[in-house]
Amino acid sequence: MTSTPFSTCDLCDAHEGDTSGDFRVLPPVFRAFGAEQAFCGPVHTLRAPEDNSRVREAVGSAGEGRVLVIDGGGSLRHALVGGNLALAAARNGWAGIVVDGSVRDLAELRAAGIPVRALAAMPLRTAKRGEGQAGEPVRIQGVWVRPGDWLYADEDGIVVAGRSLT
Repeated sequence: MTSTPFSTCDLCDAHEGDTSGDFRVLPPVFRAFGAEQAFCGPVHTLRAPEDNSRVREAVGSAGEGRVLVIDGGGSLRHALVGGNLALAAARNGWAGIVVDGSVRDLAELRAAGIPVRALAAMPLRTAKRGEGQAGEPVRIQGVWVRPGDWLYADEDGIVVAGRSLT
């Protein structure tokens, strides 16, 4: 793991009295599938109901250090991100990807060099129906994540805040 200017444990300690709802912690259900490193950045959200058309569009655009948060509804039936999409995200400057759903091509995800967190691996790909929405608030494992929030992820977990904390 690379040296980072934050620790999710330290962020939680510093904000444990925050009752505003501005500081949120995602449940500990996400596994690391891509690069084994901490990451953070402003959030770009997608809703992708077993269709990764919007994911392909997003990773094909300039990431500018943002974190792509994909609301896959927790589905484990089809992978929303695979090796080609992870490689495009790395090439286009995304800081990391969080998928409330499944991923595939694990060796390719690791080789792409971008951190990816997801619920599980599933070899089946999604349909391409052009469905989904970008840039709207999403609910990830019961926690609201909004465009422009900041996400911090390391080996201890994932936290989200309404502003930069570092």
